[in-house]
Amino acid sequence: MNNEMHLKFRAISQNESFARVTVSAFVAQLDPTMDELTEIKTAVSEAVTNAIIHGYENKGEGYVYISAWLDGDTVELEIRDEGIGISNIEEAKQPLFTTKPELERSGMGFTIMENFVDEMTIESYPNHGTVVRLKKKLSNAKAVFN
Repeated sequence: MNNEMHLKFRAISQNESFARVTVSAFVAQLDPTMDELTEIKTAVSEAVTNAIIHGYENKGEGYVYISAWLDGDTVELEIRDEGIGISNIEEAKQPLFTTKPELERSGMGFTIMENFVDEMTIESYPNHGTVVRLKKKLSNAKAVFN
């Protein structure tokens, strides 16, 4: 890998924008297009929001972990929580599926993530958390590494 970063923050909704901005600042060194940067930021927002709302049930407990790697023209992200996990990943990936209808959740988080990246994998274990891995190849990456 050419560069990497690791981030840990409290699982509270106020940190969702912090995560977006931090990841986008890190990815900016590859000089992505505005569309690519927006797609990455949106995917990160969805993953972090899922961790906070679903993984930790919006209780303000626990941490969200983000790791990011830049390798040539490729961005790899891992968003992880240690929350309640997902009992049925395939069901959770279905558009409009939500476990929190009372919060007026759209149930589109995984669908949005999947549409904005080239690869997405999800691992989850009940009562041990969830790991979302995202991979995106940038069209005109111009890495500036010292």
